[in-house]
Amino acid sequence: MLIFNRICKAGKNTAHVCLALSLLFAAGFANSDGTASVYSEITEADTTATTATTATTSVTTRPVEETPAGTTLQAAAETVSSSADESIIEDEQGTTGVTPFEQHGALTVSGTQLVDKNGVAFQIKGVSTHGLSWYPEYVSEDAFLTLRDQWGVNAIRLAMYTAENDGYCTGDEANREELKALIDDAVGFAENLGMYIIIDWHILSDNNPDMYKSESLAFFDEMASKYSGYDNVIYEICNEPNSGTTWAQIKSYAVDVIRVIREKTTDAVILVGTPTWSQDVDTAALDPIKDSNIMYTLHFYADTHRDSLRQKLSDAVASGLPVFVSEFGICSASGSGSNNTVEAQKWIDLLDESSISYVIWNLSNKDESSALISKDNTKTSDWTFDELSESGRWFYSLMTDK
Repeated sequence: MLIFNRICKAGKNTAHVCLALSLLFAAGFANSDGTASVYSEITEADTTATTATTATTSVTTRPVEETPAGTTLQAAAETVSSSADESIIEDEQGTTGVTPFEQHGALTVSGTQLVDKNGVAFQIKGVSTHGLSWYPEYVSEDAFLTLRDQWGVNAIRLAMYTAENDGYCTGDEANREELKALIDDAVGFAENLGMYIIIDWHILSDNNPDMYKSESLAFFDEMASKYSGYDNVIYEICNEPNSGTTWAQIKSYAVDVIRVIREKTTDAVILVGTPTWSQDVDTAALDPIKDSNIMYTLHFYADTHRDSLRQKLSDAVASGLPVFVSEFGICSASGSGSNNTVEAQKWIDLLDESSISYVIWNLSNKDESSALISKDNTKTSDWTFDELSESGRWFYSLMTDK
């Protein structure tokens, strides 16, 4: 009676658990052959949990129907199952009651592919926060749960700006502690929900990662030490090097940061930015870093970056470079302007064909095209379709086939 085991694991609320137990008493503990196997399979219920077990499709809950006298145990299980639909969901492989991390485990890099614990090619399909200092309200378990269960998202990227207003390296010590506390909360939420989490050192206006290299080394030493036992944590060490920063400069920085991380966690996947706002994966392909479980980031915005960048991606992968799209949008590179769903679909087709991971920008209600939530909506979870922006509706539809 796997369904009862799953209900108890989900622990959505005490009502489900109590109903399950009362139905068991009504129907009797024993199977038709007199055994008590069902009762023995029921696991301890977590009556305080607020999370569902997995998700990639949205579910409509149904009211619990009255159970007539003489109902069989199997029928009772089916009745309780219908009341717990929002706790027991199917992922894209049709597996119920399994979170993304439970199903895929620790990730590694094999050749050009990100692979799961079974050595099978695996795609991160995630959502990036906006700047943690500016939109901290979206770092919540409810928001992550909504993205997992209603959208099918399996990862969250934490965009921690380094140089902008209240950036990690430009704000005061209190601000740095607040940012690290947000990251700690987010890692905990992701662990609870069985999702992957990307800690992103989000350089942008600082152009060259060497500008705050000492701060980066200290930060990743602390993060890798704190989360060394978390196999769902991925480290992104330089978001978008730009303004003439060369691959040789990036590589030199990356080798030193990777060494610090590897002292604490030997197998974590590490994402390395590439020149020109993480577009020049071809230059990285000519001189890759000699380490395992390293991937190289490519960012695109569909209305700006088209065939030429797609070709650059294809050539880099063909040469043996493992690429990870850790940020993309369907508008222009400014993060605003018109959305181009035709070009966006060309990108998604290419990424899916090559099993390349992708993370969309951004989880906020900022008044810009790339924000996933409508600018007039202040909810931080459980959004309806109409409460999403055009970008949000496009991504939701992509992920759910709706």
